[in-house]
Amino acid sequence: MSRTITTTDKKPKPKADVIGGHTLSMFVNNKPGVLMRICQIFARRAYNIDSLVVSQGRDPKFARLTLGISGDPTGLPQIILQCHKLVDVIHCYEHTPDNSVVRELVLIKLAVQGGEKRTEVLQIVEHFGGKTVDLTEESMIIRVEGASDKVDAALRLLNSYEIIETVRTGKVVMARGELDT
Repeated sequence: MSRTITTTDKKPKPKADVIGGHTLSMFVNNKPGVLMRICQIFARRAYNIDSLVVSQGRDPKFARLTLGISGDPTGLPQIILQCHKLVDVIHCYEHTPDNSVVRELVLIKLAVQGGEKRTEVLQIVEHFGGKTVDLTEESMIIRVEGASDKVDAALRLLNSYEIIETVRTGKVVMARGELDT
């Protein structure tokens, strides 16, 4: 069946921009199934979890979740409210660059057979304050840590070499000052 489009037909509303860069931290009860229930909230709202770090708190009964997320920014306040309603969530807080310190770490394994390549890679690593954590005649593993944009920049420069493997942590975040979130 064909349909004729006329000028009176309404155009679909454009979707809100999908924006990355939101970072949430949650303090939760350290129990099985808590992470699954939290992830369901994000999935139902069409948010993508770009990075996830979970670690036991100082008290083993609790855990800290740090999520790097992307999705429609207008839905974020609702997601935070829904997370607060979960029995096992003690608090859920959005971090911004001005109220927190955010860091990531990446391990990069490179093939470096020639001495010239090795020297070039070591210069890049030094520029980004990275460290060589393993070195053989044919490969090296380097570590770069810092803000996400610094890690991204190091990876962009190193992409011109033969990268064998990368392993990247998610964002770890801590509130500045006396805030405890």
